[in-house]
Amino acid sequence: MAVGYDTATEEFEWNVPTEYAIPSVVESHAEAFGDRVAVRYLNEDGERTERTYDDLRADMSRFANGLTERGVEKGDRVMHLFPRHPDAFAVQLGALATGALLVPCSSMLRPKDIAFRANDCEAETVVVHDSLLEMVEPVAEETPLERVIVLDGDGDEYPSYADVVADQPTAFDGPDLAAEDPMSINYTSGTTGQPKPVLHRHRWMYCFERINAPYWWGVDEETDLEDELLWATTGTGWAKWFWSPVGVGLTTGATQLLYDGEFEPDRFLEIMEAEGVTRLCAVPTQYRMFSNADLSEYDLALTDALSAGEPLNREPIERFEEAVGVTPRDGYGQTETVALVTNYPGIDVKPGSMGKPTPGVGTTIVDVDEEDEVETGEIGEIAVPVDSPAIFDGYYEKPDLDERTFDGEYYRTGDLASRDADGYFFFEGRADDIIISAGYRIGPFEVEDALVSHDAVAEAAAVDSPHEERGSVVKAYVVLAEGYEGGDDLKDDLQAFMKEETAPYKYPRRIEFVDELPKTSSGKIRRVELRREEREQRTD
Repeated sequence: MAVGYDTATEEFEWNVPTEYAIPSVVESHAEAFGDRVAVRYLNEDGERTERTYDDLRADMSRFANGLTERGVEKGDRVMHLFPRHPDAFAVQLGALATGALLVPCSSMLRPKDIAFRANDCEAETVVVHDSLLEMVEPVAEETPLERVIVLDGDGDEYPSYADVVADQPTAFDGPDLAAEDPMSINYTSGTTGQPKPVLHRHRWMYCFERINAPYWWGVDEETDLEDELLWATTGTGWAKWFWSPVGVGLTTGATQLLYDGEFEPDRFLEIMEAEGVTRLCAVPTQYRMFSNADLSEYDLALTDALSAGEPLNREPIERFEEAVGVTPRDGYGQTETVALVTNYPGIDVKPGSMGKPTPGVGTTIVDVDEEDEVETGEIGEIAVPVDSPAIFDGYYEKPDLDERTFDGEYYRTGDLASRDADGYFFFEGRADDIIISAGYRIGPFEVEDALVSHDAVAEAAAVDSPHEERGSVVKAYVVLAEGYEGGDDLKDDLQAFMKEETAPYKYPRRIEFVDELPKTSSGKIRRVELRREEREQRTD
């Protein structure tokens, strides 16, 4: 890093450029170094495809022209649903260039999840990979979706991406975009009710360039990007995709690797070695599995290893550091924010710590019930001033949620932490009932709502249960309907049912049948009591 932590914190100024927008950033990269590879893509069979920044600019323009020809305008919502793909950035950038808002969807969702999102934000366009059409087709008529564009499709029933970009100009004369123009709607789980539509503006990408790039990835103006290969293992439907592949890789003009294959520790290590990955961002579960592999077998070029999604415990940090010579550096933030707290280059990593607040954001810890900052060593809620440019701009067309979220001095994250005398933050749990498993944030209501739709379930409560590799997994406490008896066969049946009803990472890996659930006097489930009971059982 060019400057130390204290100096960066004291001297940081925002100065967000008025006309900042990620399509114009890519345009400027193409002008400056168009032949630099932007994306190096590998599929599961090892086949390679590359896109330069010139390619990205041309493909972005072609797709934007194709969308405009089909009626997509500024302010429209464009959903996308595809795996890691060499044309992922072209689709996203092309849609953004028209002034549309991206609505990312994970391939782990189910048709009803797609229907909810399309109806909630009134999306009329979806770009879906051919292999995922079965998630869109059953519900398309129940939604405002008028345009279905198929990536890697043959175009028989729906126009394909190839059809849309065919014969289109490689320049696009679209609307002028500014930092305060809406950019994306990222849905995030809540403790009750349906997922919430988090609205971000193009300013979000500038904040990533200013915060995530230097103070987490270690990429700043002194970094020679010609010698770097970045790899973030996230998928295209998650906010983490915007945190790193778009928010760092594209904004800085770096070369990045995309691999479309299932996670397998030795395969990922082989790819890192063969491709010469210099900076890796993975989730704690992956680091835990890396640390159980024979790391000495691999000659890695890594200079930086980043972790996010949940706290990374001491053992995998020490194993990775000893074998590779690089200390995994934890970082913390949310769909609603940039990186709020990181172990970034230039500060010592304290195992178990999230790091220190990133410069310019204003992250602090406040009393759970008040807005006063807590003292050193006390547990409080991580919070950010509501006027910080580094957080979201509210929920899309949900003024009631906005009023509750921004009615005080701080945006409250719902995450609890403490701070030591050196200013390091330590994660202490959730202030609400969100479950964090292998980096995925899971709302208990979604699990419970699906469970009670099964004939055998009268009531259900979902909590987090400690797990060695995943950090936590979903555990369900189930009260059975009359006439049913608990047992292993019913557990298997419920788990199979849940995999069909919800995204597979949400299904309860542990189920316990109980006669009743603990409740408050007003009838609300006391998940806090169930969590405490589960932790006591697992530590006995």
